[in-house]
Amino acid sequence: MELQPHFALMASYNQWMNAKVYEAASKLTAAELTQERSAFFGSMFGTLNHIAVADTIWLKRFATHPSSTARTLAVMIDLPTPERLDQVMFDDLAGLKAHRRWLDTVIINWVAALTDDDLSTTLSYHNTKGVASKRRYSSLILHFFNHQTHHRGQVSTLLSQAGVDVGVTDLLALIPDEG
Repeated sequence: MELQPHFALMASYNQWMNAKVYEAASKLTAAELTQERSAFFGSMFGTLNHIAVADTIWLKRFATHPSSTARTLAVMIDLPTPERLDQVMFDDLAGLKAHRRWLDTVIINWVAALTDDDLSTTLSYHNTKGVASKRRYSSLILHFFNHQTHHRGQVSTLLSQAGVDVGVTDLLALIPDEG
């Protein structure tokens, strides 16, 4: 089974949903976005920030993969590596949104370059606590997209509770009808 088309779909979904979530979030004040709401990362802003932090960490790891497609992630190498999963990357939604759009473009370009040979290999890395791991590359990419979806779902729930509708969030909206 070819995995790359599935990851390309996930990259498109990621970009589409991030645009929708950030558009919805922009309807709230800074105080509403940073209000403690008992989410894993406290607030909507804290959760959006965490997604960007985690994506940065994973993309920097993926950039170390020995495949030629890792070169598409060379732009990640010089970025500072977040030290904590809740490290604040930007002080405001505008800065975080601009970084998010940039990350999503990096992700789209990287995934477009992936090959099935790349996906069948492993990646050695250290987690944020320094624990070494060696795992199947395709499974790590699946985790990468699943993590985004998990936390974006939390943000969409918090937005809904704040009276802001994100709209359709189903992946199904991007799957072409083969009719």
